[in-house]
Amino acid sequence: MRDLHNNIAVKQALEAIVVNNDTEGTGDTVDLRGYNAASLIVDVGESGDTLSGSVKHDLKLQHSDNASDWSAVAQADVVGGTVDANGIFATIDADGEDGAIYRIGYVGSKRYIRLFCDTTGTHTNGTPMAAVAVLSRERHTGGQAV
Repeated sequence: MRDLHNNIAVKQALEAIVVNNDTEGTGDTVDLRGYNAASLIVDVGESGDTLSGSVKHDLKLQHSDNASDWSAVAQADVVGGTVDANGIFATIDADGEDGAIYRIGYVGSKRYIRLFCDTTGTHTNGTPMAAVAVLSRERHTGGQAV
Protein backbone atom coordinates (compact mmCIF):
# COMPACT_ATOMS: atom_id res chain seq x y z
CA MET A 1 0.00 0.00 0.00
CA ARG A 2 1.24 3.45 -0.84
CA ASP A 3 -0.71 5.41 1.76
CA LEU A 4 0.90 6.82 4.89
CA HIS A 5 -1.38 4.98 7.32
CA ASN A 6 -0.19 1.54 6.22
CA ASN A 7 3.49 2.50 6.00
CA ILE A 8 4.18 3.70 9.52
CA ALA A 9 3.89 2.45 13.08
CA VAL A 10 3.11 4.75 16.01
CA LYS A 11 4.39 4.02 19.49
CA GLN A 12 4.01 5.87 22.76
CA ALA A 13 7.26 7.63 23.65
CA LEU A 14 6.09 9.51 26.77
CA GLU A 15 2.80 8.88 28.51
CA ALA A 16 0.97 12.16 29.07
CA ILE A 17 2.31 13.50 32.38
CA VAL A 18 2.98 16.79 34.14
CA VAL A 19 6.76 17.14 34.37
CA ASN A 20 7.83 18.89 37.58
CA ASN A 21 10.26 18.36 40.44
CA ASP A 22 8.34 15.27 41.57
CA THR A 23 7.89 13.69 38.14
CA GLU A 24 10.76 12.43 36.03
CA GLY A 25 10.56 13.05 32.30
CA THR A 26 12.17 9.80 31.12
CA GLY A 27 10.25 8.57 28.12
CA ASP A 28 9.27 5.03 27.25
CA THR A 29 11.74 2.80 25.45
CA VAL A 30 10.84 2.69 21.75
CA ASP A 31 11.95 -0.45 19.93
CA LEU A 32 12.79 0.30 16.29
CA ARG A 33 13.00 -3.37 15.31
CA GLY A 34 11.89 -3.70 11.71
CA TYR A 35 12.21 0.00 10.90
CA ASN A 36 15.07 2.18 9.65
CA ALA A 37 13.86 5.56 10.88
CA ALA A 38 11.62 7.30 13.40
CA SER A 39 10.28 10.74 14.09
CA LEU A 40 9.88 11.73 17.72
CA ILE A 41 7.02 14.18 18.26
CA VAL A 42 6.71 15.90 21.65
CA ASP A 43 3.59 17.83 22.65
CA VAL A 44 4.54 20.38 25.32
CA GLY A 45 1.62 22.04 27.11
CA GLU A 46 1.44 25.40 28.87
CA SER A 47 3.81 25.52 31.83
CA GLY A 48 2.40 26.33 35.24
CA ASP A 49 5.72 27.91 36.17
CA THR A 50 7.59 30.97 34.89
CA LEU A 51 10.21 29.58 32.53
CA SER A 52 13.69 31.08 32.30
CA GLY A 53 17.31 30.11 31.75
CA SER A 54 17.33 28.65 35.28
CA VAL A 55 13.82 27.09 35.16
CA LYS A 56 13.66 25.08 31.96
CA HIS A 57 13.18 21.77 30.19
CA ASP A 58 15.80 20.35 27.80
CA LEU A 59 14.39 17.73 25.43
CA LYS A 60 17.03 15.10 24.71
CA LEU A 61 17.01 12.19 22.30
CA GLN A 62 18.92 9.13 23.49
CA HIS A 63 19.63 5.79 21.84
CA SER A 64 20.84 2.35 22.87
CA ASP A 65 21.74 -1.08 21.50
CA ASN A 66 20.33 -2.93 24.51
CA ALA A 67 17.69 -0.61 26.09
CA SER A 68 19.82 -0.13 29.20
CA ASP A 69 23.03 1.70 28.23
CA TRP A 70 21.71 5.04 26.95
CA SER A 71 23.76 7.71 25.21
CA ALA A 72 23.03 11.00 23.51
CA VAL A 73 22.43 10.88 19.78
CA ALA A 74 24.91 12.70 17.55
CA GLN A 75 24.07 15.07 14.72
CA ALA A 76 24.77 12.31 12.19
CA ASP A 77 21.94 10.27 13.78
CA VAL A 78 19.20 12.87 13.21
CA VAL A 79 17.36 14.65 10.42
CA GLY A 80 15.04 17.62 10.50
CA GLY A 81 16.82 19.39 13.32
CA THR A 82 20.00 19.78 15.27
CA VAL A 83 21.26 18.26 18.49
CA ASP A 84 24.09 19.34 20.73
CA ALA A 85 26.69 17.06 22.33
CA ASN A 86 24.14 16.08 25.01
CA GLY A 87 21.45 15.11 22.49
CA ILE A 88 19.39 18.23 23.24
CA PHE A 89 17.12 19.11 20.32
CA ALA A 90 14.91 21.68 22.08
CA THR A 91 15.09 23.89 25.16
CA ILE A 92 11.88 25.27 26.64
CA ASP A 93 13.00 28.20 28.77
CA ALA A 94 10.77 31.16 27.89
CA ASP A 95 7.14 32.15 27.53
CA GLY A 96 5.91 31.11 24.09
CA GLU A 97 8.19 28.07 23.89
CA ASP A 98 5.68 26.02 25.86
CA GLY A 99 2.33 25.16 24.33
CA ALA A 100 4.13 23.86 21.25
CA ILE A 101 5.03 20.73 19.30
CA TYR A 102 8.70 19.73 18.93
CA ARG A 103 10.00 16.99 16.64
CA ILE A 104 13.23 15.40 15.55
CA GLY A 105 13.94 12.56 13.11
CA TYR A 106 16.15 9.60 14.00
CA VAL A 107 18.10 7.69 11.33
CA GLY A 108 20.86 6.26 13.52
CA SER A 109 21.86 2.60 13.73
CA LYS A 110 20.77 1.72 17.28
CA ARG A 111 17.71 -0.43 17.96
CA TYR A 112 16.17 1.64 20.78
CA ILE A 113 15.43 5.34 21.29
CA ARG A 114 13.84 7.36 24.05
CA LEU A 115 13.02 10.90 25.01
CA PHE A 116 14.56 12.31 28.15
CA CYS A 117 13.22 15.60 29.49
CA ASP A 118 15.98 17.11 31.63
CA THR A 119 14.33 19.53 34.06
CA THR A 120 16.42 22.35 35.56
CA GLY A 121 15.30 24.58 38.43
CA THR A 122 12.18 24.54 40.60
CA HIS A 123 9.08 23.43 38.73
CA THR A 124 6.35 23.52 41.38
CA ASN A 125 3.35 23.34 39.05
CA GLY A 126 5.05 21.64 36.11
CA THR A 127 4.51 21.39 32.38
CA PRO A 128 2.24 18.81 30.73
CA MET A 129 3.99 16.72 28.09
CA ALA A 130 3.35 13.70 25.92
CA ALA A 131 5.27 12.17 23.02
CA VAL A 132 4.86 9.62 20.25
CA ALA A 133 7.37 8.00 17.95
CA VAL A 134 6.35 7.49 14.34
CA LEU A 135 8.37 4.61 12.86
CA SER A 136 8.96 4.49 9.13
CA ARG A 137 11.08 2.96 6.37
CA GLU A 138 10.08 -0.59 7.25
CA ARG A 139 12.78 -3.20 6.61
CA HIS A 140 11.94 -6.08 4.28
CA THR A 141 13.78 -9.33 3.59
CA GLY A 142 12.51 -11.77 1.04
CA GLY A 143 9.20 -9.96 0.77
CA GLN A 144 8.55 -10.13 4.51
CA ALA A 145 8.75 -7.29 7.03
CA VAL A 146 11.46 -7.85 9.63
